[in-house]
Amino acid sequence: MSRTVTVGLDGSPESRAAAEWAAREALLRGLPLKLVHVAEPAPALVSQAPLVGPETRQHWTRRMPGEAAEGLRLRHPGLEVLTEQLTGPVPDALCEAADSAELLALGSRGFGGIGGFVVGSVSLAVVARVARPVVLVREGEQAADEHRMDPAGVPSAATPFRPVVLALDADHPSDTLLEFAFDAAARRETPLRVVSAWPETATTYYRFPGDAELQDDLERSHRTALAEALRPWRQKFPGVDVIEASRCGSAAQVVVGAARDASLVVVGRRIRTGSLGAHIGHVTHAALHHVSAPVAVVAHR
Repeated sequence: MSRTVTVGLDGSPESRAAAEWAAREALLRGLPLKLVHVAEPAPALVSQAPLVGPETRQHWTRRMPGEAAEGLRLRHPGLEVLTEQLTGPVPDALCEAADSAELLALGSRGFGGIGGFVVGSVSLAVVARVARPVVLVREGEQAADEHRMDPAGVPSAATPFRPVVLALDADHPSDTLLEFAFDAAARRETPLRVVSAWPETATTYYRFPGDAELQDDLERSHRTALAEALRPWRQKFPGVDVIEASRCGSAAQVVVGAARDASLVVVGRRIRTGSLGAHIGHVTHAALHHVSAPVAVVAHR
């Protein structure tokens, strides 16, 4: 069975934005789109309320995905749209749905009180657990947001895509992460900006003799490592214009700064099997909370 681009749909504005993004992505990939709605059992007191009893909830649950699917078919001619109803805890159901998907798209709410995006506990739980790529899409995301301005400075979905930005650890590059990012840039016919950060030396603030030479050596070494990591992928995707960006500083800050004009930001999540359990890492965490473009989290070894 062919994989699908799958989206978790709950009727919220952020999930509707994720569904629209997923529809465009499905067309880019030539895959069906699957809308997944998860119905959790209602608490006893809620289910007994006259206006939100079981029959009312079941009617809304059946109607909402179908209406969303019909709207997507009208707005995206030629797109095959499927729907699936699941029950149980939402994170568990979405993780199960992701197993048979090419990627899973989820919604993310708007700005929170401290100036970042609000990533809900369900989304974070799914991102930390699934092996397939998960894309977080912001509430209000529009197709034109992923494209360059037209000559008059007006947002337009008819102009070329903005670059795809990849956050890469040049010392430990992942083929899974690189393949996803190069493929995304190739499908969008846009440049791929590969951002890799390296830390400042411990003597940066003390001005010891030879510091400048040491800093230059570290910079050259990091640039060489980044170029070597990208060399085979440049050969596999010769049509992708690659922009190498090696920066000194905090990796999280470097990635967030480089993503300001991105159509898609690709970050990694290392799959860990230790006793500490799954986690997403500080760079991925920063991207999820502070990057306005859709963020793809790609799990890798």
